[in-house]
Amino acid sequence: MEGLPDLDLPENPKLTANITHFARALRKSGLKAGPGKVLEATRAVAAVGFTSKTDFYWTLHAVFVSRPEERRVFHQVFRLYWRDPRYLEHMMSLMLPAVRGVQEDRAAKPAEKRAAESLLDGIEPERPEGQGEEETDETQIEVDASLTMSAEERLRTLDFEQMSTLEVAEAKRLLARLTLPVKPLQSRRTKAALDGRLPDWRRTMRDAMRQGGEIRDLAKKERRIRWPNLVVLCDISGSMSSYSRMVLHFLHAVANQKGAGWAKVHGFTFGTRLTNITRHLATRDVDAALAAAGAEAQDWEGGTRIGESLHAFNRDWSRRVMGQGAVVLIITDGLDRDDPDRLAKEMERLHLSAKRVIWLNPLLRWEGFAPKAAGIRAMLPHVDTFRAGHNIASLEALAQALSHPDDAGEKARLMAAL
Repeated sequence: MEGLPDLDLPENPKLTANITHFARALRKSGLKAGPGKVLEATRAVAAVGFTSKTDFYWTLHAVFVSRPEERRVFHQVFRLYWRDPRYLEHMMSLMLPAVRGVQEDRAAKPAEKRAAESLLDGIEPERPEGQGEEETDETQIEVDASLTMSAEERLRTLDFEQMSTLEVAEAKRLLARLTLPVKPLQSRRTKAALDGRLPDWRRTMRDAMRQGGEIRDLAKKERRIRWPNLVVLCDISGSMSSYSRMVLHFLHAVANQKGAGWAKVHGFTFGTRLTNITRHLATRDVDAALAAAGAEAQDWEGGTRIGESLHAFNRDWSRRVMGQGAVVLIITDGLDRDDPDRLAKEMERLHLSAKRVIWLNPLLRWEGFAPKAAGIRAMLPHVDTFRAGHNIASLEALAQALSHPDDAGEKARLMAAL
């Protein structure tokens, strides 16, 4: 966690007013910070005192943070609000129009943009000197925006971790409209068909027995078609929390979409343990579904034990959900604490049980990504497709991967680097 700013208290501090404004910023960032929380925070700070900036931080943290995913947002709002002008100056450059090059050129950190958005609500950018209406002799620069991306196109390519509160809400609406169609599979079972290609000798002879042994017509049959299961294993550890929540919104849309072709959509989350959230995905309301799934999965934003979680899946759930040519979708960054040999063994067992294994890894968004981590090196040989999974466009590309059985994504290139 980054260092906390020094708290230079004024001579006449207004504790209640400052905490109230701070709670308002937290509420705009998505946290539950109502009047009751403000009163509780004021009493808590009055009891603890201002002897240490760390004590002050954790006192407010204990009051306003009730879920693991809220920690990152709280930390960034705290840094911006309690006198960290360097962060506020940089975030204003991201939120408001500015000349490129004035501020340092770096991407916003996770939850930083949401924090700045809540604190800068209603603030208008100051007009730079020399650009007033009275100065008409200045050179005017016209920008042709005809080739720029639309807002929706930009949102499709924006990293989930760098989205603001409004962008996250809009992204969830786009994810709810996405489809993930799949082609049917031919079964070994057959059914009667007038124009079938296969001769049905049993029915032909049975009809002939009714006609005194004379064969008048040749009965035909064709193969039945069936739909595969989709099994999703989603990493909800600390490094994956921003991505896993958006993926689960997408998974809920797929699970409740009629006519997509999947026989059944099974969802599992894992961090330090495996949790089956399939029954929660059946809830029509996405917020209620994910709230119930989050309440059952107690390891949100915890550590990562992929090998242990895959062992639990292969032991307890594989035979129940992996039949009929199931497609397995794994969403994880592959950063594992377990023994890589055990992880490779469990991945091999999973690969042998599935018709196809597709791995979405947010780390592929980096151009210089290389399979250096032991967990990634253990998993990569046992997947059929290896793709990025950090924005809406990467989830849309899943349809292409499913429609082309030979699509391996980035696997071949990274396997050559092993």
